Amino acid sequence: MGGSCAQRRLARLRQVLFAFLLPLFCPALCEPIRYAIPEELAKGSVVGNLARDLGLSVLDVSARKLRVSAEKPHFKVDLESGDLLVKDRIDREEICRERRICELQLEAVVENPLNIFHVIVVVEDINDHAPQFRKDEINLEISESVSPGVGTILESAKDPDININSLNKYHLSPNEYFSLVVKDNPDGSKYPELLLQKTLDREKQSAYHLVLTALDGGDPPRSGTAQIRIHVVDANDNPPVFSQDMYRVSLREDVPPRTSVLRVRATDQDEGVNAEITYSFLNVADKAQHVFSLDSTTGDIITNQALDFEEVERYTIDVEAKDRGSLSTQCKIIIDVLDKNDNIPEIIITSLSDQILENSRPGMVVALLKTRDRDSGENGEVLCSIGRDVPFKIHSSSKNYYKLVTDGALDREQTPEYNVTITATDRGKPPLSSSISLTLHVVDVNDNAPVFQQSAYVVHVPENNPPGASIAHVGASDPDLGPNGQVCYSILTSDLEPGALSSYVSVSAQSGVVFAQRAFDHEQLRAFELTLQARDQGSPALSANISLRVLVDDRNDNAPRVLYPALGPDGSALFDMVPRAAQPGYLVTKVVAVDADSGHNAWLSYHVLQASEPGLFSLGLRTGEVRTARVLGDTDVARQRLLVAVRDGGQPPLSATATLLLVFADSLQVALPDLSDRPAPSDPQAELQFYLVVALALISVLFLLAVTLAVALRLRRSSSPTSGSCFGSVLCAKSDPGVPPNYSEGTLPYAYNWCVPEDQANPEFNFLTSVDHCPATQDSLNKNSPSVLLASILTPSVEADKTFKQTHKLMQKQTDARNRGILGSDTAMVDRLPRLDRSGLVLLCIFLGTLRESRAGQIRYSVPEETDKGFFVGNISKDLGLEPRELAERGVRIVSRGRTQFFALNPRSGSLITAGRIDREELCEMVSACLLNMEILAEDTLQIYRVEVEIMDINDNAPSFREEEVEIKISEHATPGLRFPLPNAKDPDVGVNSLQSYQLSPNSYFSLHVRGGSDGVKNPELVLEQALDREKDAAHLLRLTALDGGDPIRKGAVPIRVVVLDVNDHIPKFTQSVYRVSVPENLSSGTRVLVVNATDPDEGVNGEVMYSFRNTESKASEIFQLDSRTGEVLIRGSLDYEKYRFYEMEIQGQDGGGLVTIAKLLITVVDVNDNAPEITITSSTNSVLENSPPGTVIALLNVQDQDSEENGQVSCFIPKNLPFKLEKTYGNYYKLITSRALDREQVQSYNITMTATDQGSPPLSTETHISLNVADDNDNAPAFLHSTYSAYIPENNPRGSSIFSVTAHDPDSKENARVIYFLAEDTIQGAPLSSYISINSDTGVLFALRSFDYEQFHDLQLWVTARDSGDPPLSSNVSLSLFVLDQNDNAPEILYPALPSDGSTGVELAPRSAEPGYLVTKVVAVDRDSGQNAWLSYRLLKASEPGLFSVGVHTGEVRTARALQDRDALKQSLVVAVQDHGQPPLSATVTLTVAVADSIPDVLAELGSLESPANPDDSGLTLYLVVAVTTVSCVFLAFVLVLLALRLRRWHSSRLLQAPGNALTAAPASHVVGVDRVQAFLQTYSQEVSITADSRKSHLIFPQPNYADTLISQESYEKREPLLVAEDLATGLGKSDPTNNQQAPPNTDWRFSQAQRPGTSGSQNGDETGTWPNNQFDTEMLQAMILASASEAADGSSTLGGGAGTMGLSARYGPQFTLQHVPDYRQNVYIPGSNATLTNAAGKRDGKAPAGGNGNKKKSGKKEKK
Repeated sequence: MGGSCAQRRLARLRQVLFAFLLPLFCPALCEPIRYAIPEELAKGSVVGNLARDLGLSVLDVSARKLRVSAEKPHFKVDLESGDLLVKDRIDREEICRERRICELQLEAVVENPLNIFHVIVVVEDINDHAPQFRKDEINLEISESVSPGVGTILESAKDPDININSLNKYHLSPNEYFSLVVKDNPDGSKYPELLLQKTLDREKQSAYHLVLTALDGGDPPRSGTAQIRIHVVDANDNPPVFSQDMYRVSLREDVPPRTSVLRVRATDQDEGVNAEITYSFLNVADKAQHVFSLDSTTGDIITNQALDFEEVERYTIDVEAKDRGSLSTQCKIIIDVLDKNDNIPEIIITSLSDQILENSRPGMVVALLKTRDRDSGENGEVLCSIGRDVPFKIHSSSKNYYKLVTDGALDREQTPEYNVTITATDRGKPPLSSSISLTLHVVDVNDNAPVFQQSAYVVHVPENNPPGASIAHVGASDPDLGPNGQVCYSILTSDLEPGALSSYVSVSAQSGVVFAQRAFDHEQLRAFELTLQARDQGSPALSANISLRVLVDDRNDNAPRVLYPALGPDGSALFDMVPRAAQPGYLVTKVVAVDADSGHNAWLSYHVLQASEPGLFSLGLRTGEVRTARVLGDTDVARQRLLVAVRDGGQPPLSATATLLLVFADSLQVALPDLSDRPAPSDPQAELQFYLVVALALISVLFLLAVTLAVALRLRRSSSPTSGSCFGSVLCAKSDPGVPPNYSEGTLPYAYNWCVPEDQANPEFNFLTSVDHCPATQDSLNKNSPSVLLASILTPSVEADKTFKQTHKLMQKQTDARNRGILGSDTAMVDRLPRLDRSGLVLLCIFLGTLRESRAGQIRYSVPEETDKGFFVGNISKDLGLEPRELAERGVRIVSRGRTQFFALNPRSGSLITAGRIDREELCEMVSACLLNMEILAEDTLQIYRVEVEIMDINDNAPSFREEEVEIKISEHATPGLRFPLPNAKDPDVGVNSLQSYQLSPNSYFSLHVRGGSDGVKNPELVLEQALDREKDAAHLLRLTALDGGDPIRKGAVPIRVVVLDVNDHIPKFTQSVYRVSVPENLSSGTRVLVVNATDPDEGVNGEVMYSFRNTESKASEIFQLDSRTGEVLIRGSLDYEKYRFYEMEIQGQDGGGLVTIAKLLITVVDVNDNAPEITITSSTNSVLENSPPGTVIALLNVQDQDSEENGQVSCFIPKNLPFKLEKTYGNYYKLITSRALDREQVQSYNITMTATDQGSPPLSTETHISLNVADDNDNAPAFLHSTYSAYIPENNPRGSSIFSVTAHDPDSKENARVIYFLAEDTIQGAPLSSYISINSDTGVLFALRSFDYEQFHDLQLWVTARDSGDPPLSSNVSLSLFVLDQNDNAPEILYPALPSDGSTGVELAPRSAEPGYLVTKVVAVDRDSGQNAWLSYRLLKASEPGLFSVGVHTGEVRTARALQDRDALKQSLVVAVQDHGQPPLSATVTLTVAVADSIPDVLAELGSLESPANPDDSGLTLYLVVAVTTVSCVFLAFVLVLLALRLRRWHSSRLLQAPGNALTAAPASHVVGVDRVQAFLQTYSQEVSITADSRKSHLIFPQPNYADTLISQESYEKREPLLVAEDLATGLGKSDPTNNQQAPPNTDWRFSQAQRPGTSGSQNGDETGTWPNNQFDTEMLQAMILASASEAADGSSTLGGGAGTMGLSARYGPQFTLQHVPDYRQNVYIPGSNATLTNAAGKRDGKAPAGGNGNKKKSGKKEKK
């Protein structure tokens, strides 16, 4: 505390001393300290002793922290000597640029006290830069026509030095053509100008090389040079000249577009632009202009489109070559088109018959046709042909005439129509061809019977199908058309009853859809077969038959039926007693159910739907056993109710429910209500008699079934073929249709032939066939037969393959014989069709013969063009040798062929006349001989005559020019004798009527010359006779006339305008040589500065001047923009007076001829007030004590403005409402001081805004901010927000919880404002206050140190003190009242009824005669809490008979709600809840037991009446039943032992199979096991074994049994039958090869995944059903259990505890082992029509092969035994 006070006192003392010492330094601040140094001084050079000049000693330099401040740190102060040193390189040109005086201003700052001094350092220039040109080389272009005395401004050199060291003069290397003149700019700088001394001559010298040198005035002088290269520009005085006057070329007409024709070339002796030549067409016809194109640059002529010799044979084109100076010359191009074979022949159909009977004979005429080709010679000779793959051919009858005839038999079914393509090919090279397609339709006859899509149909129909539903669709196709191909369907035969067939199925006669007329039932009808017929509508009609087999699939349409527990006689559920001492797992009872469906639809699962107390009992998923899940407790209700659902595995599943009532009876009081609910106790003797009757019936049925199966197998074995013959004439017999196989289950029965030939030692298996339903030989060997398909897949032996092939060949022969019979009948039927009338064919042959013998003649006529309609051409009847009347009689006509007819026949006179106006030029254009060809046809003889008419020309067209006016441009420098081509005139007439001569109007400057071409075309040319002068005549008007040789003469004329072109002989001139302009620096972008203008007396492009900058600095090019056409100079960037005050640029003006002139542009930038003042804070403090005296210095600052004059004069001020002010010290320096006392509590900090404003117009200003904090002094005590505080706390609060918070505020800061809280010492009930409540000294939060109890005390009074940490500290006190609130922490307490001492519930009596509202008892309860927490309410929670009693809400009285009845139970249990009204509410419960009786003796009397006396007659019946069951069981067991002994004997005999010649037989066996009214049928097996005598190996295949109507798992039978195969059969026959395993037959589960299968084959819980046997040993044990179940049933050892339906397995192997543990071995599933086998996943996990019924399992050591 003491140290901080001393520091504050020292700070106040310094401020007071600074206020007194500051006036002493005012004179020093008035004038700055000046130094002068040359630029480029070395780093560390001494500028001056700053400490001495400031009057400071060496010790004061470091003590007062002398330092310099500037924008850039060029200098520093040496703290040891006080010298001002150079800190960094100083370059005057970089710092001050072009300013004459370069001054650097510094501020020297000292502290203790704070003060500032101004220092100015003048940087003097040295000659460290040489003059330098912007470019090292200057390129100039001067035309040779420029006159001497013309000047060109050159680029100026730049020297950043000033005064005498700057640029002084220029020097030019000596030259006779050029001289140098140096001129002055307005700013005093110099620029050079190049003057032309004498005329230039490009032919003598085309370029000049000069050196320009710039020198400064330094000592020694520095210089810079630039190379000047002058290029002499040529004048355009020579016209272009072609290499040839005429070009001639020949082109084939088949050249593709864009083909190069030729290249014309013209040269010009001029250079540059004057030598650049452009080419263009001149006087070109429209056709030629579209066909050809000319490259204006290269002179290449190419084709734009294809040429056609038939249209134009020759093209004549004029080409003009013109240079950029408009001088031109012309040449002529002749292009001859060579003819090629480019016209394809044409085919014209004269007659056609497109409908042909398919039985038509060869040679029948189908069509007549004609060919034509526009080409001539070999190109016009045409040959016709057709393809070889059609039964037609073509014959030539006469020239260009052909006929199409049939060349073979037709068959519409194979080809209903023919698309005959006739090709006409000419003999050109390469030959061209065209084709035409004729569609010929073959007329149908009925020669095909309907054919079904399949050889047989098998469909599956689900049972319970809706009547009228479609079950199948058979389709037969008939390739014939119309009625011959319309098929109708009908049912011929069926294996159903004939009278009932129509009630089962029907077929649609039109569509072949088979409909079900009734709903099928799988249990009544499982399959039936139909024979359907398809018949067409032909005459005679043909038909075909097909077999349709319908399989009825089972559906889940029967719900499970619960056998046990059965309902009582009155329909009520029976009770089962459970002792309370029962342990977990105790078997209480078992639910037994059956399902009438089969397969997975009969797999049942058991589920608990509802339980009185969940978790008390468990139910077996597959067994239905109800067991206790835990130990029964005293709190468990004595009567339990279970609702069990039995669900099958169908889709959707069906279910049934059963209700189980279980009673726990340990005492009379507990059993009382349960006994009262039962009408009468069960009779155990009757139940035992019932089970004995069931056991007797079941064993009898099993015994009867076993005897029946044994007899059936013996009869079947006696009727089977011997082992010596393997194959008979019939492979297998058909089964009885009355017992169809169970195809709906998805399984097929199989049989195997085991044959042993006498000459072979070892047996061998062949192939398997179907047993139960096998078709005849022909059907079984059909390609679509399932048995043959299985044989082809499964049979490994060679004999089976040979047998199959032989039988297949036999069937093929029979099929071929049937087909031949059908074809023979069809052929006979076709022969019986009516024969066609062949008279038309005879007449056609006579006509063709006449046509072939006739010769072709040609008639020629001539007629002039433009004749009227009907003009006589020739007497056609006379030339044909006919009379005029015969023309109409014989049908003579002109064949038009779709073209315009120019001639017609006059039937009266028999002459040929014109049909309209004929224009020769329109028809033949430029062809000299115009010939028109036509054909005249005599229809009676089909004779064709050729007529040729020549059209003669007349002079009906005058010569004409394509152009309306011709303009020719000739330079005034053109020499006399030059020729210029003129346009040709066109005359469509020929011969003497065509163009003959040209004439030109008289003129002294020009004459006409006509040049004849090799093709006879006359080309006019204009000849220049004397020199032209553009100043005298700028244009000449002429007229060119063309004349033909007709009579009278026709002519045409075109005007010609000759334009004299000017020569570029003048250079542009600017209006001023130097342009000067001043612009303000604030001009916006796009503002126009000035417009420069240069004029050129030349015309056209030579007079167009283009402007551009020349030798301009990059900065100037960024700021200014010059319009190249108008000469406007625009602002593009932003001007800045402070950076660049003057710009010097050169502007170049160039005309279109390349002549150039130059002017100089000088732009001066005028300053505007665009820079705001800048405020620089040199030194400042950020904190001041609130008790500081006025005049304390806060900061020193400097203001600057980059503008000049008034724009740079700045004034500085601050707001007037602050306790501060600004005082100006020197120049632009100010100091900020306090003006009055400060108070931190009122204002803690100040944000002082200082504004600097210049004197510009408008003025600009800048603001800067200084943040100043006022330091605190401890002058305020802490203050609470309230004078007193009150707080509330609920009782039972947790210890250490926050109960309230007080806050005191101190306006001081830091330590002076840090508040500490504490409590005043006091005692409560003799204990100190600190043991009850504590306070956080920093936050003021109060904490409860113990839990308060409202019952002990209600409130507390406290005093809280707040003290700050200042020096000295200040404090204040406040009073706090704390109130304790009551909470609902006591539950209601029941006073009556009180529980007895033994913990049981008391019994209240209610007489049965009690009326409604009778008071039975009253519940009395109290609550220790007060207020609403002690208000109690009563309600009834649970009652054994709802609605019988009621409880008063506020009184607790229990009264009867209605009159008691006799059916009401003896014992009634009530649970009453008592609840208070606290939040949250608390409650208590009490159980009341009410006995409905008048007294206790009445209660005991009612209990005695529930017992029933036993019947003494039942014991005799029970004895008889036991004797009967025992007898039947013993007989059944003896029968089984006898069968077993016989099997063991045969097994012993089978060991002799190893010796050759021994015959083997297989004895079938079957047995039936029945337990608990559930039948389990074991499948009958049949094997066919084939053994060869010379082999040591045997192959045995076991079939898949049929599992129809079984409730046990299929897999239990998939092992081999124990009575058929001996233990060591594998030893005798050899080990089977695992690679020859046969596929398992299909079963019902092949359509489902493993997760969808019911029982253990699906995804069931392994813990529920136990571990499934998956190997040989477990399977043998399981089958031994099944055989032993009959003995248990006979001995009566199967009890309820063992479980009904368990076959006694639970008694021997444990209660958890039931029939549901029989494994499901149906995982090896064979899908019909596929080779795939679905394999059991369990087998894969165990690493063993699946135990399929037909799979051969590899044996090791121990053999299979069952």
